[in-house]
Order: sequence, then structure tokens, then C-alpha cells
Amino acid sequence: MAKLSKSDRQNQLVETLKQNPFMTDEELAHQFNVSVQTIRLDRLEKSIPELRERIKYVAEQNYDEVKSLMADEVIGEIIDLQLDDSAISILDIRDEHVFTRNKIARGHHLFAQANSLAVAVINDELALTSSAEIKFLRSVRVGERVVAKAQVMERSDDRTKVKIDSFIGNELVFSGRFNIYRKDSQTT
Repeated sequence: MAKLSKSDRQNQLVETLKQNPFMTDEELAHQFNVSVQTIRLDRLEKSIPELRERIKYVAEQNYDEVKSLMADEVIGEIIDLQLDDSAISILDIRDEHVFTRNKIARGHHLFAQANSLAVAVINDELALTSSAEIKFLRSVRVGERVVAKAQVMERSDDRTKVKIDSFIGNELVFSGRFNIYRKDSQTT
């Protein structure tokens, strides 16, 4: 990308973050061929919050839509939610998620992220996992960001099948198929 004027760069930065609010300053610096410090200054001038605040804002909007869980019961940050259709969450792997000896994430954290996303996508008051078939495809390490994507595959009277694929970048690291029992409390 050719060097842009400051004004053009800042305008394109605003548009880029409208399309993908989860780009890091490092990714933006690479895209615009400037330093990370320049991106940070551009964000400040345009009143664009840092990545963590952008994720928190989007997550807060989505938690209001979740019917089947309380916000503190979701593992990771839900960044997109289309009830009974699809959802996306982000989990940043930190020291508390990994084995001390080798810095590899404990599997139950990846499962918990996927399971809570599978339940959160359900548009009913009561949603419980009745069974799951899961595969861990590679180790996840401290400092990596896991993006879990849920897709509702099939619905019947009281069951929903949800597919969850979790990625680091474009690499699939976890895959699961969750059978969710659901019952709308308004019909009981």
C-alpha cells in the first residue's frame, strides 16, 4: 500500500475498523505501512478505543441478547450473536489457562468456550448440553487468541445441533458437535 496522507490514512483506519473492529494495532500498522505508534496516535486523534475496549463494547451488546446464560457464565467474549443461527467468541489464552510447566492451554478451557457458545446461541430460556463430540487438533499456547465460531446445524422440537470450530488465525485447533436440549420456560 502506498503511503497515504495522514487525513486519508485516518479516514481509512475508521472504515477498516468499522469492517473489522478486532484488528490489532500491529495488523493495522502492517496494513497501512506505518509504525504501531502512528496507528496509536491516529486512534487517539479519532477517539477510537484500543482493541480490548472495542471487544468489551461489542461483547456487552451481545450479552444482552443471550437468553440461556448469564453474562458471567460465558467463557470468552461473545463478539457476534445471531440467536438460533450463529455466534463468535474470543478467548485470549493467559497464564491462568495453561499448564505452568509447558504453557499449553488446559483442554477444559477450550471445551468451556465452545460449550458456552453452543448454549449461548440457543434462543430459549433453558439450554443444556446433552452430548458432545469434540476433537483437539493442536495444542494452544499462552498468548494465543482462540476464535470460536458456532453454527446451528439442525433444530427439532426440543433439540438443537450446534457445530463449533475454534481457530487461531486461520488454523483450526478445536472442533465440536454439540447436541443441546432446549425448552422455552414460557411454554412450561
